[in-house]
Amino acid sequence: MSSALTDLFPHPIVQAPMAGGVSVPQLAAAVSEAGGLGFLAAGYKTADGMYQEIKQLRGLTGRPFGVNLFMPHPEYAEPAAVGVYAHQLAGEAAWYETELGDPDSGRDDGYDAKLAVLLDNPVPVVSFHFGVPGRDVLDALRRAGTLTLVTATTADEARAVEQAGADAVIVQGVEAGGHQGTHRDVAENDGSGIGLLSLLAQVREAVRLPLVAAGGIMRGSQIAAVLAAGASAAQLGTAFVATHESGAHAVHKQALTNPLFTRTALTRAFSGRPARGLVNRFVREHGPYAPAAYPDLHHLTAPLRKAAARAGDAQGMALWAGQGHRMARELPAGQLVEVLAAELAAARTALSGGGTA
Repeated sequence: MSSALTDLFPHPIVQAPMAGGVSVPQLAAAVSEAGGLGFLAAGYKTADGMYQEIKQLRGLTGRPFGVNLFMPHPEYAEPAAVGVYAHQLAGEAAWYETELGDPDSGRDDGYDAKLAVLLDNPVPVVSFHFGVPGRDVLDALRRAGTLTLVTATTADEARAVEQAGADAVIVQGVEAGGHQGTHRDVAENDGSGIGLLSLLAQVREAVRLPLVAAGGIMRGSQIAAVLAAGASAAQLGTAFVATHESGAHAVHKQALTNPLFTRTALTRAFSGRPARGLVNRFVREHGPYAPAAYPDLHHLTAPLRKAAARAGDAQGMALWAGQGHRMARELPAGQLVEVLAAELAAARTALSGGGTA
């Protein structure tokens, strides 16, 4: 396996790029400074907004970092289904005293413009979610000196990542918080996600690329487990949501360990794509009826989510969280990296017979 990726950061700890305001420059800088790999999320931002955050991050750290892009969604969503869902949400709009968003607000997330920025101003690492870029894109980034990672949720998707020429695969288990990075959003596949350890074994036998394991990882002992299973590093998202530098809403941070929220579920309620979050009123009432219509539903529900956040109403917010959310620790992000690294070292010692973790 190539060490080009892991040579960039001393600890095999990657901070997941969490779109929607969580992965702010301060968080990414703190993680990178502590020896992990910090990430910015370009999703839902303009190309200039992404560029400004990259500039800000570079002013905070000289260490390597990554930027994540969402692949465009050319698939056509059935307008009638979106209209029916909008009618169902009318009561939510009235309750929060806001209008629903325009579902036709764009499908490509400014992908081409963001790529142009990243080719003109290269960053150390770029990752992709929701699909595989063309070989021309990956080759262009490689010529610019950028390492590329692509999320896969099945062994077949991992093969497609390898064939396209990416440098590494992010192996995302069904335990992961936020959006599943499936390459094709097929409603018939809902509920068929694979657990991380099983998926790692399948992908390890399918491709030769380095693997970054993602999904429900909250402790250093879990990082040791995925490294033993063949990963080169672990990607953690929910673990960093509660950190001091995270841009997550205070209500979101508190909800991770609030006994009121007993479980997570994959839901299309907020965006039209399967995403794992804490089960609240909105998920229970609307999840069963949400069509497979991303990003239409993301645009449609955006004003509702913002209004709920302004009101501090956890029952109307998208509280993205992985299955390990109850293990979240409210620490500075750099300290969390250090704690995880110490836990990893202890677990490795125990595995080698040198003591107990």
